[in-house]
Amino acid sequence: MKLDTICVQGGWTPQKGEPRVLPIVQSTTFKYDNSEQMARLFDLEDSSYFYTRLANPTTDAVARKICALEGGVGAMLLSSGQAANFFAIINICQAGDHVVSSSTLYGGTFNLFAVTLKKYGIETTFVNPEASDAEIQAAFRPNTKALFGETISNPGVEVLDIEKFARIAHRNGVPLIVDNTFATPINCRPFEWGADIVTHSTTKYMDGHATSVGGVIVDSGNFDWDANAERFPGLTTPDESYHGLTYTKTFGRNAFITKATVQLMRDLGSTPSPQNAFLLNLGLETLHLRMPRHCSNALAVAQWLEQQPEVKWVSYPGLKSSPFYERAQKYMPSGSCGVIAFALNGTNDDAIAFIDRLKFIAIVTHVADARSCVLHPASHTHRQLSPEQLRAAGVAPDLIRLSVGIEDPSDIIADLDQALHCAR
Repeated sequence: MKLDTICVQGGWTPQKGEPRVLPIVQSTTFKYDNSEQMARLFDLEDSSYFYTRLANPTTDAVARKICALEGGVGAMLLSSGQAANFFAIINICQAGDHVVSSSTLYGGTFNLFAVTLKKYGIETTFVNPEASDAEIQAAFRPNTKALFGETISNPGVEVLDIEKFARIAHRNGVPLIVDNTFATPINCRPFEWGADIVTHSTTKYMDGHATSVGGVIVDSGNFDWDANAERFPGLTTPDESYHGLTYTKTFGRNAFITKATVQLMRDLGSTPSPQNAFLLNLGLETLHLRMPRHCSNALAVAQWLEQQPEVKWVSYPGLKSSPFYERAQKYMPSGSCGVIAFALNGTNDDAIAFIDRLKFIAIVTHVADARSCVLHPASHTHRQLSPEQLRAAGVAPDLIRLSVGIEDPSDIIADLDQALHCAR
């Protein structure tokens, strides 16, 4: 099926007498007829539902839909995008291991890698994604387990060279993990360019209506863990918590996502609720309709901002003036996202004053939903970072992040114009 059809029909195929709409299975537990049936489930000898922390029919259906959209072999919903990135890393890393990551990341992800994972013995080296192959290669160590990047960086809206990152990762025998939140599979499918694992904050465009926090991990099934067995003992050696089962031998191409589900979700939780999964599915049903509108609106707004004397610079990969324009045309020719980064002439106080004068473009700690919203990352989402870390993450002190919604573009521009006009 085409992506548009998967958005509407994927994941749930009702049988005779079953609900046409994906049902909310609001139950923690599931009944079986005898103890042997339950025992086989706990030994991973059978596949079915027995406790919602590990799997639930509603959440599984939505995971299948996202998996189909990305072109993977398996997916797992989580309670947030942060949980998705955390699980994707610790599924293959343990104390003493190392990760190489693009420096241009969402502030929460940067802090997760730079501070929290470090406390648990997993170190991260951040690299400029525009650096040469040799410079990025120099960051790798014998204990490096993954290379990480964002398809479109948050908040700088820089486009990752996925093929370059995949080439470097595979040369070093590690997977490329890509956060595809801003582009969504409607505009970019990283597996087609060499990525191995994809994550999303489904809170953003996938939900699309700011109703439900969530995340997802999708496995391409393409990375050969056994060919690099010594690097990934968690996948290629027996797991004593499952009576010596080895994931790659038992589950083949589904080894990564199965381990994440039956081991990490079992032990750490981060379980999404069936209700939130249901709401996420409603958002997914219109994702293919909303993304083109986000992109066309954002392009119109970005082109308008470029013409304003009060605006110092505009970053949007759909602009022909963008240094990422050609790359965006390669990886996402149908459009990138609805997020724009720009700065005003003047001080940071001028930027804050401009934001405060906006009428319906709301100041919220959110991005990428139907409603236009704005914030100042250096003093909001990236507030915990030092000036040096802000520069490394591509967050200029004067950067304003504008998430363009699906309202009429003339109204969005009018609100921006009146806020600028007050400053003239």
